[in-house]
Amino acid sequence: MLILNVVYVLVAIAIIALVLMQRGSGAQAGSGFGGGASGTVFGARGASNFLSKSTKWLAIVFFGISLFMAWYATHSARPTTQQNLGVMSQLPAAPAAPAGELPKPSTVPSTPIQQAPAPASTVPAAPQDAVPAGEQVPATPPQGG
Repeated sequence: MLILNVVYVLVAIAIIALVLMQRGSGAQAGSGFGGGASGTVFGARGASNFLSKSTKWLAIVFFGISLFMAWYATHSARPTTQQNLGVMSQLPAAPAAPAGELPKPSTVPSTPIQQAPAPASTVPAAPQDAVPAGEQVPATPPQGG
């Protein structure tokens, strides 16, 4: 199984390298204006065929190894026996209250709930310095039109 894990990691690294070496879909737009297609390593046609086929087969191998390792893990798993959890496996015994009595209240102190004071009015008061002394405030605002 160790050899399979090493092959699995190497295939994953190879897939990453091949994907990074491939051209993006936008790279073809620049080739129409003399994008230097003759300077490629794999020829004027580019490496699209070689890299894409290699990536496809490595991906098939990668998924095949993944499925085999998952199948092997499920079929080689042994059923677990009762584990010894020590103190964690013991449940605390709840004290039984005598018939007709309520259980004792909790000893945890509680915080009193404070309610916000009710507002005096729902309309806010106008500031005192908003209206200059000697002027009257109109009862209704002027209607613009």
